Amino acid sequence: MDKQEIIIRDLGKIDYQEAWDYQEQLLKENVQLKAQTPDLWPKPTTNYLLFCEHPPVYTLGKSGHMENLLLSREELDEQGIGFVPTNRGGDITFHGPGQIVGYPILDLENFFTDIGKYLRCLEEVVIRTIAEYGVIGDRSPGETGVWLDPAEKTKARKICAMGVRCSRWVTMHGFALNVNTPMNYFDNIIACGIADKQVATLDKEVGREVDINDVKAKLSKHFADVFGATMI
Repeated sequence: MDKQEIIIRDLGKIDYQEAWDYQEQLLKENVQLKAQTPDLWPKPTTNYLLFCEHPPVYTLGKSGHMENLLLSREELDEQGIGFVPTNRGGDITFHGPGQIVGYPILDLENFFTDIGKYLRCLEEVVIRTIAEYGVIGDRSPGETGVWLDPAEKTKARKICAMGVRCSRWVTMHGFALNVNTPMNYFDNIIACGIADKQVATLDKEVGREVDINDVKAKLSKHFADVFGATMI
């Protein structure tokens, strides 16, 4: 089978709900196309990798717990931080300044039909990307995302959170990589519902501000390699 093509779109700074609505639109278009052409192979769907940055917002996954948000609605309003319950997997996380959010809209029927493998592939993309900055990413058993020093309880910290949704094997939502993200935002939540581990940012790990566009270019390159696709 020929390589799948993935269209890269950089949405820039965009409201979380607006980006969610756009993902839903792309997913719906692909699902409808699959329903209309059930016997075609490969599936005549379009794959996307959306990059964006959100204004400060906490989002709660469908299996998340409100007690992991440590601020009241009034305090959120006072600090100008949004809050959105979502239909992705995972618990609570933060999106905001200096963070690269990646939303792959992929038809996994044209890649592989295995959500666990898909998550491991997303982790691999991030692990390879941060390795180019001399930062060694790893996996933590039973905890989705990319971690630093996961085997050392007092040092374990998460640099990239993940949560996805899949409908008719078409994906949405994705990953949030902390690049130059202010750490204080994470003080207001129990990130991903994990109380005994910390959060990391790429700039703190390398000791300098990191060029966001450089990171996006590296993510795109490794996304193509890991998924065996052509980025356009």
